[in-house]
Amino acid sequence: MPQVSFATPLYEVIGARSPSLRRFEKMGIRTIRDLLWHFPARYEDFTRTYSVAELEPGQMATVRATVEDVHVRHSFRRHMSIVEATLGDASGSIRAVWFNQPYLANTLRPGREANFSGKASISDEGELYLNNPTYELLRLRPGMREGEDADGNDGQEFSHTGRLVPVYPETQGLTSRGIRFAIQQAFRRLPPQKEWIPEAILESFSLPPLMDALHAIHFPRTAEEAAAARARFSFEDLFLLQIITLQEKLTLAAQHAPSMSVDLEWMKGLLAMLPFALTPSQKRSLWEIIQDMERAHPMHRLLQGDVGSGKTIVAALAALIAARNGHQAAFMAPTEILARQHFETMKTLFANFEKNREAAAGDDAAALPTIGLLTASSALVRYHDGLESHITKKEATAKASAGAIPIVFGTHALIQRNVAFKNLGLVVIDEQHRFGVHQRAELLGKTAAGHAPGATGVLVPHFLSMSATPIPRTLMLSVFGDLDLSLITELPAGRKPIDTKIVPPAERAAAYRFIEKEVAAGRQVFVICPRIDPAEEDAKDDGGAAKGAARPASPARQRALASALELKSVKEEFEKLSTEIFPDLRVAMLHGQMKAKEKEEVMRQFKDHAFDILVATSVVEVGVDVPNATIMMIEGAERFGLAQLYQFRGRVGRGAHASYCFLMTTTAAHATNGRLKAIVEAKNGFELAEKDLQLRGPGQFFGEQQSGLPDIAMEALRDPELVRHSRDAAAALIKTDPRLARSPALRRHVVEFRAGLHRE
Repeated sequence: MPQVSFATPLYEVIGARSPSLRRFEKMGIRTIRDLLWHFPARYEDFTRTYSVAELEPGQMATVRATVEDVHVRHSFRRHMSIVEATLGDASGSIRAVWFNQPYLANTLRPGREANFSGKASISDEGELYLNNPTYELLRLRPGMREGEDADGNDGQEFSHTGRLVPVYPETQGLTSRGIRFAIQQAFRRLPPQKEWIPEAILESFSLPPLMDALHAIHFPRTAEEAAAARARFSFEDLFLLQIITLQEKLTLAAQHAPSMSVDLEWMKGLLAMLPFALTPSQKRSLWEIIQDMERAHPMHRLLQGDVGSGKTIVAALAALIAARNGHQAAFMAPTEILARQHFETMKTLFANFEKNREAAAGDDAAALPTIGLLTASSALVRYHDGLESHITKKEATAKASAGAIPIVFGTHALIQRNVAFKNLGLVVIDEQHRFGVHQRAELLGKTAAGHAPGATGVLVPHFLSMSATPIPRTLMLSVFGDLDLSLITELPAGRKPIDTKIVPPAERAAAYRFIEKEVAAGRQVFVICPRIDPAEEDAKDDGGAAKGAARPASPARQRALASALELKSVKEEFEKLSTEIFPDLRVAMLHGQMKAKEKEEVMRQFKDHAFDILVATSVVEVGVDVPNATIMMIEGAERFGLAQLYQFRGRVGRGAHASYCFLMTTTAAHATNGRLKAIVEAKNGFELAEKDLQLRGPGQFFGEQQSGLPDIAMEALRDPELVRHSRDAAAALIKTDPRLARSPALRRHVVEFRAGLHRE
């Protein structure tokens, strides 16, 4: 049998005509490496073998028994076949039942002995039986006939029974049993592979070598062996990620950026013209940014602070520094609403500067640059003399290319191929975890036409990222490790704490009455729903009624549909609130299916108080600023992550009035949810982020698809100690061998890992 390598196509092991091949490919499994790195989601413990007489209801167990009888019957009402077998050992007999597997009647012939692993269940008649057990036939030794004693099994090693049995992520038509069989076939033909992690590192952290870990994660002898194997692969991905992060920091240190001088008297003049004083941490963050921008190496900094802590004003001052030094600043936000809001914030800032010119230190302190807004749907420019004009996108891109717009705000439109900058000196990205690394790189790469960033004689722009999503320390060290960190730790003076309450269904009417009182007092309300459309149509389709299907949805799907039916949708809630609950109030709705101009118009009207209540999806999660809104009502609050709930809550409490956040639950049980209590009690967003990381995982912060991290690495980010170990090991290695010249195998793995990584 020819040997294979990790790169061997899967069809060479399971057969090019195997019906499973397409199903494996559907899961992204195309090579032997893909297959062997498809790790179990969990293990079923069938290590102990029981006699039939020892079985108890509800028990997950393995019995070694002989097939005494087997037959197939058909349930025409359910449109399924049922295989029933009587299994016996010296202690007694038990019935086993399988559904829609008629071929088992030929496989499990009377007299054959096998291991059967599954759950012992109780029928409606009170009979104990094995429900859909996994089976594994005992091999017959040479000369043995079926039915003879097979004790010892000639050293047979079981894959599906009698051990810790791996259970894998599956797809329709491909079960864990089929996946286990393919993995066994691959192992039989795979020769020992070379270890690529330095031996000293493995020994230092007591990690098993590659091939031992690979066998142990799929077919462990003990739970401890499985845990050690998983730790090795978790460490492996984090270690590669840390090496890439540290190498990127070295690369950045070798690049050149425009050194921007900052006249401190000019800056003091600007600060004096602000309508408020910066908080201590705003001043500290601004000073850290100024120091970075004065250097000839690119700033690479994350500005992090709670919702409403004043990150935008700090970034705006950095953009003014770039413009004063003759460079352009590009300010990219994830949504048109947020990009326009940043543009409006800068206009408001300019209006204050113009109003307070006499406070300026020097005539040019209030000299203001032209600013522009470029989105997929529109372009707008505010000239240095205060005049404002709508222009075509073509005109806007031409002006940006010519350097006529020193500060440009925008969305993904800024990274379109036809957009260029004459002299880009600063890139600011808001809520950067919403952008993929390629999008960020494209914006950073718009330094000069035809030149790549870092090319000889080409300066790369300074980079400032902003985030109101609190990032736990493990994520900061791993995923954002190439960024320096500035923290804004307090809210501006005068901001009042938001009164947060968990509202069970029985108290909904009281919440509605409170809303009526607030609106009567002139305030406004956000209502957030988890869905855009109602779930009824999905439920009809899955249940079979709409399609005429005879077979109902699976129990798991039925539970999911029932759960979805509990969730309120924007469209139905808008209808209900506007016609039944608050017929005399002005209600609007906002969701992601609306066109960009429609969304902008609704938000503008809501901000101008044309509506009392805005029913929306999570489109309002980031950046929306309506100072008159004092109530945030979140429907199905238990369905959102803590960080997301925190973002929602931050949309209110931005004005002078007392503000409230109602966490509406779908059941009374959810009202006692520990996660929801955490947001009521938490002192700040960072505390919540750490808890959310443990509860829901890092995928909630930047999305599994955007991060591109392997599943096992995403899971490992929950483990602070493992993150620290991987970073320590990577730092020690990079310190002595920054380009991994002495570790060619490791260097190849870093290159491969980097190529497959779409991280932020």
